[in-house]
Amino acid sequence: MKKLLIIGYTYPEPTTTAAGGRMMQLIEQFLNEDYKITFATTAGVSDKGADLLSFGISSEAIVLNDSSFDDFINRLEPHLVLFDRYITEEQFGWRVAESCPNAVRILDTEDLHFLRKARQEAFRKNIPLNKTDLFSETAKRELASILRCDLSLIISEVEMDLLQDTFRVASDVLCYLPFLIENISEKNKQKLPPFNGRTNFITIGNLFHAPNVDAVVYLKKEIWPLIRKQLPEAQLHIFGAYAPKHISEMHQPKEGFYIEGWTPSVSEVMKKAKVCLAPLRFGAGLKGKIFDAMHCGTPVVTTSIGAEGIFEDTILHRNIHDDVNAFVERSVRMYSEIGLWSETRDSAFEVLENRFDKSKFSEAFRKQLIAIQENVWPHRNRNFISQILQHQSLQASKYMSKWIEEKGK
Repeated sequence: MKKLLIIGYTYPEPTTTAAGGRMMQLIEQFLNEDYKITFATTAGVSDKGADLLSFGISSEAIVLNDSSFDDFINRLEPHLVLFDRYITEEQFGWRVAESCPNAVRILDTEDLHFLRKARQEAFRKNIPLNKTDLFSETAKRELASILRCDLSLIISEVEMDLLQDTFRVASDVLCYLPFLIENISEKNKQKLPPFNGRTNFITIGNLFHAPNVDAVVYLKKEIWPLIRKQLPEAQLHIFGAYAPKHISEMHQPKEGFYIEGWTPSVSEVMKKAKVCLAPLRFGAGLKGKIFDAMHCGTPVVTTSIGAEGIFEDTILHRNIHDDVNAFVERSVRMYSEIGLWSETRDSAFEVLENRFDKSKFSEAFRKQLIAIQENVWPHRNRNFISQILQHQSLQASKYMSKWIEEKGK
């Protein structure tokens, strides 16, 4: 039986984070290929964690800088190892390479962390992002992790282009694998509430995530007062787990501004809303809230950051506004005009079907992975820089980790 070890940065929480939903999509992909899956993480499990056991997946607690991991992976002998974000590859990649040299190593980047951090820093300083800002220490670490792995999963076309055009990463170690979306049947589309069966605005997202926190502050201070002035009866409902205190304190029902907290069912609350607002000012990757909204037939007004990798070259680019007044004007029109609302909803269904069809990307990923598995060492030799980085990383990380382990005894 084929065995897959997933080393998670966090335990998957598909009802709280897009990353958790992404992980469950990958797990489903491998279950469909008859892999026996073990999920290992240093993180704790919350009450919102996925019930992996119900999928036949065993979970293991692992410890950093501890040789117990070597014993664990030697017993498991996985054929594939999937690292959840580059940090886990830094922490455990050298141990995997040393104990299971023939196992194919896959990195799921989630999004490019160095891109997100560079954008956040530029936003904090209120300056435009310069291309040279991307050449950071975080970029060095993340790119080294990408190059050490046999294959890295990239969620956005924009990030694929950045890696290949700016950083000259070879295409055969990259796989464009966006969110994997099931096509929505016409019957299910008809079941969704129509324009007149919906009310109010919504936004949603993990409020431990800095881009989402900033978006809520932006809504409260600049966007919502202008929308509310034109639509005095409208309400904005904000859903998301782990809200910090200053966000919870923004709950103001008299202003139509509701901090609702976590919801166990995104689709239930999304289907009731007329418009989703996603004014993200920094970030990277694909935005789960926008996919949730499109899937529920809820039009989205967003920014260029929010729409990146989704709306390009489609009619939905009309819903991208970085200017506050333009964002407000589009939001009010979307809320008020049934024709615009219906056109946007239908265009979103087409985007999902034409650009994010699960079957297309699942099959491409499967074929690319099989090709690597059947020729893993020729594949590595063609990308010899990965072996150089692996060698250097193994030596440096190995002795630092062993020093930490000994010091802790």
